[in-house]
Amino acid sequence: MPLSASFEPGSIESQCYARWQRLGCFKPSGTGAPYCILLPPPNVTGTLHMGHAFQQTIMDALIRHARMSGRRTLWQGGTDHAGIA
Repeated sequence: MPLSASFEPGSIESQCYARWQRLGCFKPSGTGAPYCILLPPPNVTGTLHMGHAFQQTIMDALIRHARMSGRRTLWQGGTDHAGIA
């Protein structure tokens, strides 16, 4: 996608979001029983540390295990109230 000289996030985000919808990124995959993880945002109150990565690793392992077991999986990301974390 071509970029303009100035950053216009609305136009970029709308193109990305349309592509994600077209590719089915927000639809669960698989055919078994539903399994969903709503990805809570990291609570960054200071310097990032291994605990933040550990939380993501656990959720990644859980969703992958469920998907490999034939469950209908969705890993839905989220942000904090201000959309910054």
